Amino acid sequence: MATTSRGTGPEQRASGPATGRLMQIGEAADRVGLSVRTIRHYEEAGLIVPSARSEGGFRLYTEPDLDRLAVVKRMKPLGFTLDEMRDLLTVLDALDTATGADRAALLDRLDMFHAAATVRVTALRDQLATAEGFAGTLRDKLDHHHSSEG
Repeated sequence: MATTSRGTGPEQRASGPATGRLMQIGEAADRVGLSVRTIRHYEEAGLIVPSARSEGGFRLYTEPDLDRLAVVKRMKPLGFTLDEMRDLLTVLDALDTATGADRAALLDRLDMFHAAATVRVTALRDQLATAEGFAGTLRDKLDHHHSSEG
């Protein structure tokens, strides 16, 4: 029997059945394309908490845990900090049950994250265009020098 976790830290455990199929950390890592070490780092940083632990103490993850890891994985290349990742995950978790002014405040925060992601995506596109231009310049130089050899 596994124990489940519903809080934000490993100290917040409750007994009971976990929702969905449980998988060990290696399978979770394969499924989301992260290393086991990275998932453990995200756990230590408070971004992910295994939904359960086996009797032997193995971390056990569910599909919602993998969804959470996918959010973190997608934020990393955009340069979001661990604190920003944690903040967005908190917003996403709270949105499901928030009402009234709390929901409006959460939606404002989500909008801010969306705007920040959009700015970062634009910057990455600009960097990519610059890099592609540079690679093209090098290709032109190679082509020029190869054609002048023969």
